[in-house]
Amino acid sequence: MTIDQPTLDQLNPGDLVYAAAAIVNDGGIPDLAADALIAAPGTRGVILKIGHLEEDPERTLYLVRFEGPDLVLGPPTGCWAEELGTERPAA
Repeated sequence: MTIDQPTLDQLNPGDLVYAAAAIVNDGGIPDLAADALIAAPGTRGVILKIGHLEEDPERTLYLVRFEGPDLVLGPPTGCWAEELGTERPAA
């Protein structure tokens, strides 16, 4: 028996996600260098909030905190659906 993974649109705050691509600071996170790596592909994170930008209500924005190498959660980071997955990417 296989268990189907949920899709992003089925998730809620508190659910786990994985970075589908490298996620870097676009300058929106203070006290972190611009272009600093926030999460490498496959890094586990937890959803804090799910919403939309007023300018683009059709696109879902996820506020996620990713684990660092020390397993401590990093700063809240806004991510688009294409930057996230529900399964750890294969190595």
